[in-house]
Order: sequence, then C-alpha cells, then structure tokens
Amino acid sequence: MKKILVIDDEEWLREMVNLALRQRGYSVIEAENGVIGVDKARKELPDLILCDVNMEKMDGYMALSSLRNDATTASVPFILMTGLADNAGMRHGMELGADDYLPKPFTIDALYAAVEARLKKAQAMREEAERRLADLRDAISIALPHELRTPLNGIIAYGEIFKMDADALQPAEIAEMGQVIVESGRRLERLVENFLIYAQLELFRTDPSKVSALRSKTTTAPARVIREHAQRQAELLGRNGDLQFSLGEEAVPMSEEYLGKVVDELVQNALKFSSPGRRVLVEFTQDAAATILKVDDLGRGFSTDQITKVGAYMQFDRKMHEQQGLGLGLSIAKRLTELHGGALVIESRKGEGTTITVRLPKAV
Repeated sequence: MKKILVIDDEEWLREMVNLALRQRGYSVIEAENGVIGVDKARKELPDLILCDVNMEKMDGYMALSSLRNDATTASVPFILMTGLADNAGMRHGMELGADDYLPKPFTIDALYAAVEARLKKAQAMREEAERRLADLRDAISIALPHELRTPLNGIIAYGEIFKMDADALQPAEIAEMGQVIVESGRRLERLVENFLIYAQLELFRTDPSKVSALRSKTTTAPARVIREHAQRQAELLGRNGDLQFSLGEEAVPMSEEYLGKVVDELVQNALKFSSPGRRVLVEFTQDAAATILKVDDLGRGFSTDQITKVGAYMQFDRKMHEQQGLGLGLSIAKRLTELHGGALVIESRKGEGTTITVRLPKAV
C-alpha cells in the first residue's frame, strides 16, 4: 500500500484529500503545517507528498527545500498545492525540485490523476535504476575476475620471490620488482575507483535531484585543474614533453573533482593510443553557447564502428594492442558530460589520430 503525506493548514481540505485517497487504496498521513510535515516525512518516508504552498511557520517552498536537501527524502515525489499558481511561483517551485503543481480548487479526479501520474513515474524510475544496477552487476561479474586477477598475479608472484629468495636478490632486481608491484597496485586502485564511479553515475542518471546537485557545482579556475590533471597523466607514462596546451579561463559548470576525472580519462586515452614523441594537444575554449574541452592526438585512431561502441567495459583492438583496465574511461567521461547537460563527440581518422570534444553549457 502506497503511503501519502498530506501537508496543509486547512483541516477540512486534509480530511477531504484523506478520504478520497483512502477510497483509492492509499495509506494517508496528515500534517497541519510545514514543520510537522517535514518531521513526519523524515520519520515515515512516504511514497509521495502533497503540500500546500501558503502556510504559517514553514511554507511549502521551505518544506520542499528542506526535504530535497536531506538525502533520505530527496527523491520522494513532491506535489505543491496552491490557489496562486502563477508562473513565477510555479517556476520557483520547479527550481526547488517540485514534481508537479495541483491548482486549488481541484476535483477528486484531478487529485487522482496527479497522484497516480507521479507514483507511476517514480515507479518507472525505480525500475530503471534496478535494471541498470542488474546490468552493472552482470557486467562486473563477467569482467571483474579477469581484471583483478591480472595485476594481482604480478603482485603475488613478486611477493613470493621476495619471501623465498630475498637474500639472493640484487638491489637492481629488487627495485625492478618493486616497480612492477607499484604499477600493479596503481592499476588495481584505478580499476576499483572507476568501478565505483561508473556505478554511482549509473544510479545518478535515474535521480533528478542528484543530477540537479551535480549541475549546481562550478569550477572557477579550470585552466589550473586541466593542466594539473593532464600533466599527472603524462608523468605516469613519461611523456611530459608530448603535451601542448591552449587554455582559457572560462568557468565550468562542473565540480573540480569531476572536471579532473574527465581530463584524466581523455588525456590518458590520447596518450595510450599514440606513440611517445607525438604531441597531444589539450585545448579549453568557449563559443557563444558552450565551454569546450578538446583533446587531440596523432595516434592510431578508431574506426567508425569502434566509436559507436563506446560504452561500459569496451576496449579497442585488445588482441592487437594490450591495454590496461576495462575501457571504462571514455564511458565515464561521456556519462559525466551528459549528466552535466553537455555532449561528448569523438572524431577519429584511422591511423592518423583522434579528437575528443566535450561541450558543456556555460556556467551561470
């Protein structure tokens, strides 16, 4: 039985809505003002909230904002009820995260239609999240054993040598084995990090409140973030001299953490698929409609078919070119870009190079 919380300071309206919804088979909780309503929402975790806009102590906008800022109630469908459904008020409510408006006075049929539409949408979102989670579990169960085993084999093998033959090893041999262990450990660290990030992003896609929270972040000094992350990737591969930069200073509507992650993946991809000594150009500019991050390399490029298959765990020409990791990098960069209202485009010339362009809305 679905549970619905009704917040309104008019007792007769609460009773009318209560009776109508119970006749439809719903469980109903009542609250006579916003303060009590917010408290009951956190304790009862209803499936949907109907809330009046104009109330003393805490109005509907404040109640909505409070619940959207609480992780336990952020995704609960929220319908505002008001007799003053003007455009400015409706826009304000939607910006705060309201799912719908129910203008007063309303009919019982209008009440049923609004409630059932929101509950169906919430159910569809839950089912989509569960489907994505199931797909993710399936992909992980197939790919994870091999990807974990490869670096672990190196760590365990050299660990056994240290254990059994430590006295016979020369300093140079120890240093070489230690380097392999460090590189294998870093590979494992990045693998786990990418699994966690990808899983998180897949779940974010089905939660509008989380998407809204992502888009509220801004990086005001992107050139520094882009340069630092690109240089770090180049240092890991000993290719600092191959990087070239052309960086503007326009703010980006993305957190420093996620902007850095996008740069990490795009630059690492460019370095991975190009030869030492060939330049990798990192540009950050803007046009009239967007901020633009572009990474261009002179590597072996992708075919059209490979570009269309950019997705979770996809790797290119693995039999011909051994690559580390699951191929999640481009998928994560693409997902982050789309969640922030942008688009990632790959242009590639087989045997000549690749240009990956990330277009994001301008920061407000």
